[in-house]
Amino acid sequence: MSTYTQHHLPPISLPFSSSPSLPSHQQPTKPPIHSSSPKPISISHSQASWIESLRSKSRSNLFREAITTYIEMIGSGVSPDNFAFPAVLKAVAGTQELYLGKQIHAHVLKFGYGSFSSVTIDNTLVNMYGKCGDLGNVYKVFDRITERDQVSWNSIISALCRFEEWEVAIKAFRMMLMEGLEPSSFTLVSMALACSNLRKCDGLWLGKQIHGCCFRKGHWRTFSNNALMAMYAKLGRLDDAKSLLVLFEDRDLVTWNSMISSFSQNERFVEALMFLRLMVLEGVKPDGVTFASVLPACSHLELLRTGKEIHAHALRTDDLIENSFVGSALVDMYCNCGQVESGRLVFDGVLDRKIGLWNAMITGYAQSEQDEKALILFIGMEASAGLYPNATTMSSIVPAYVRCEGISRKEGIHGYVIKRGLETHRYVQNALIDMYSRMGDIKTSQRIFDSMEDRDIVSWNTIITSYVICGRSSDALLLLHEMQRIEEKSTHDGDYNDEKQVTFKPNSITLMTVLPGCASLSALAKGKEIHAYAIRNLLASEVTVGSALVDMYAKCGCLNLARRVFDQMPIRNVITWNVIIMAYGMHGKGEESLELFEDMVAEGAKGGVVKPTEVTFIALFAACSHSGLVDEGLSLFHKMKNEHGIEPAPDHYACIVDLVGRAGKVEEAHRLVNTMPSGFDKVGAWSSLLGACRIHHNIEIGEIAAENLFKLQPDVASHYVLLSNIYSSAGFWDKAMNLRRRMKAMGVKKEPGCSWIEYGDEVHKFLAGDLSHPQSEKLHDFLETLSERLKKEGYVPDTACVLHDIDEEEKETILCGHSEKLAIAFGILNTPPGTTIRVAKNLRVCNDCHTASKFISKVEDREIILRDARRFHHFKDGTCSCGDYW
Repeated sequence: MSTYTQHHLPPISLPFSSSPSLPSHQQPTKPPIHSSSPKPISISHSQASWIESLRSKSRSNLFREAITTYIEMIGSGVSPDNFAFPAVLKAVAGTQELYLGKQIHAHVLKFGYGSFSSVTIDNTLVNMYGKCGDLGNVYKVFDRITERDQVSWNSIISALCRFEEWEVAIKAFRMMLMEGLEPSSFTLVSMALACSNLRKCDGLWLGKQIHGCCFRKGHWRTFSNNALMAMYAKLGRLDDAKSLLVLFEDRDLVTWNSMISSFSQNERFVEALMFLRLMVLEGVKPDGVTFASVLPACSHLELLRTGKEIHAHALRTDDLIENSFVGSALVDMYCNCGQVESGRLVFDGVLDRKIGLWNAMITGYAQSEQDEKALILFIGMEASAGLYPNATTMSSIVPAYVRCEGISRKEGIHGYVIKRGLETHRYVQNALIDMYSRMGDIKTSQRIFDSMEDRDIVSWNTIITSYVICGRSSDALLLLHEMQRIEEKSTHDGDYNDEKQVTFKPNSITLMTVLPGCASLSALAKGKEIHAYAIRNLLASEVTVGSALVDMYAKCGCLNLARRVFDQMPIRNVITWNVIIMAYGMHGKGEESLELFEDMVAEGAKGGVVKPTEVTFIALFAACSHSGLVDEGLSLFHKMKNEHGIEPAPDHYACIVDLVGRAGKVEEAHRLVNTMPSGFDKVGAWSSLLGACRIHHNIEIGEIAAENLFKLQPDVASHYVLLSNIYSSAGFWDKAMNLRRRMKAMGVKKEPGCSWIEYGDEVHKFLAGDLSHPQSEKLHDFLETLSERLKKEGYVPDTACVLHDIDEEEKETILCGHSEKLAIAFGILNTPPGTTIRVAKNLRVCNDCHTASKFISKVEDREIILRDARRFHHFKDGTCSCGDYW
């Protein structure tokens, strides 16, 4: 065995007998004596013409024809020579038929062209075994080459790269240099590929040396530059790859495709489209790879028009539209732009449907929540096409399966995943984490997450989202911190010392996921910290992050900051507009919400893609309701179909019932519920009507609304509580008590009032009458003293808010223990004078706490911002921003 193999290549594990080589005593020790070879038989075709035909077909990549020619030549008694064997071995390498290759190798030995004979034949044998997947024989043949030339080394280096033996390939390259052989452009291309598959720091260090070698040796060819571009792109140095493209002129289709693909894969979609335009202007005709690379840019940017133009270009080239990869990219683009049926037309038009195309269509249906169609296609993929689902298929179908109401046991899909052996695949595990969290089973979600050996950023984003979905926002924020922990990374090979690195850096999806958690907790400080991170990492300008920031600031009571973020956003989508309109409505600024709506409509009229949606009108009606803008709200309701093409849905009726009922027109609101189209879900409308009856003490209509709700949703506690409150406020204690007994008998439990306030790095929660907090005694003593101070200023406790038949003094004690009062007291005692106090509550604020908060803001000279279940109250100098209309 050669010195090279002994010291640098792994031992050959295949037995010697598996090789087509002859036993050692039969190996030739000197160049073959051709007279000992079989003599040619006199035939019609001369040996020269057979071999020329063989070589011609091999050069033209007509591999099957070349092999047939070789067989016919042997059958005709013509002996192959050192020109015939390289040609037929190249053909075998092209067809990748290992058994045939071994037979040809046996012929090489039989006809006396083994080792020590022809280095050209040996080189083609190394290449053939490499392409046929037999690394053991690659080593054997290479070891027996006595006079290795540049092609010998190129062949083994290329084979090692094909087997992804990157470090061994680099060692082979170093040995080649030690033997005094100059690398060619082909060598450097293989080395660039090897470097691109090393760790980033190692790959860049070696890759730059390869780049320098190319420059010094004058290997400034198109294919070598393409390899260097691909290397830099894969190692995250996209701008270096871009510079290379600009620097050299001999750019071909591969050059442009490499750059466009790299931009798309690194989410630099605008540049991908820009380079497609430059490519076309330079006269290079796009192919299927180009379209498959650039269409994801149209998909992510939702550029439907541009995507259609690319589709039209592909249609002009028949073979492109029949390309399954182009078809997959087109389906994905149409589905992501909301044109699912167009995606299905593309799907139906592709004849050769590979699994990627099926996955794209299934994903399109699932993302648009056309779950039944997704499941039908999923079943058809195996039944009609004979294709088994892979990890991508399952990660798309699991959400659709969970949402299907007709499927009772959602866990069944997990069993199917295990049956297919896909339960340890990261994509599928991520989908299962999301599935169990949406089923309310956060423990199983966490168990799957903990069992994952290979987590990615999506895994972390999914588990964080799971905790937010399950209402455990505090745990979600803790996970965000855990995600960014510092880990020691040891490296003992090469010249690099131990290094520290962050396990995962939050991306735009992480921020979009965790910001609602900050909003629900009113965790303003944490939200600002995340905002600062987004600015430092150039994520704040992304439309998804910007929209989440607007929502977070609005729900933390900072409407001015929400508006500032909104105004600074370079791109706004319909979600951004809906969030800011809803924000102003929640803060009681209905007129500003209407002005924003007009701005939104005007922007859409100028050719923008933003148009009002169903959610827009829900936000507008809620804004009108909180501000008493009854006429304006009703006018919008009557115009939404004719002017904006949106049919009123049950949620719109519920909002209008709330708008009219809150204004005191309870009978009119009742009539509106009765005029709703048949088949509409009336739960929301009846609930709004019952809420209006509580505000305006209308027992008769309240009982009608409640009885309808008891039939539709017998297990929802809030319906019973609202009617009980109506009875208690009117002094009908027996009816209220009977209703509470009914709740108890049915096992329906009232959600306890809970308020929370952020202080330092923690969110402090308080329940009504809470004695569990470390400062509870101090807080209750302070509130008793504060209550006396407030009474001197004119405050009169509203004991009607205590819905129990007890004496007035006990009622006042209970009022002092309301959760929002405890949270406000905590803020006063723990923050410097003058600091704004921000409190959030899970239920509506009661009349007494509303009145008391106005007095507290004046006595303590504090601004108090209180968010209840429906809206914001800004208390300052003894008044509230709601104008007592809430």
